[in-house]
Amino acid sequence: MEFDDQLRRYFGTSDLALLSPDGVAAGVEKIQVDFGLERARERRFALWVLLHMFGAAPDLDVAFDNEDDRNSARDFMAMVDRAADE
Repeated sequence: MEFDDQLRRYFGTSDLALLSPDGVAAGVEKIQVDFGLERARERRFALWVLLHMFGAAPDLDVAFDNEDDRNSARDFMAMVDRAADE
């Protein structure tokens, strides 16, 4: 999954600065729908990451049945937090 491709898929543009708040909300809703329908672990994780970036990710216990996936999500969140602190 290429990040810009996913932005274009869900938001119609790879430049989020061009979007209104309603446009962002509509894109996030599309991601949430696909996340709910997705069964492939790797793609589901990638969609969760997108949702996390927009502050709309479900709790880990709800999002992932697999403990390894929950741990990967925790690692991702820690990495993002460290990068924000720098």
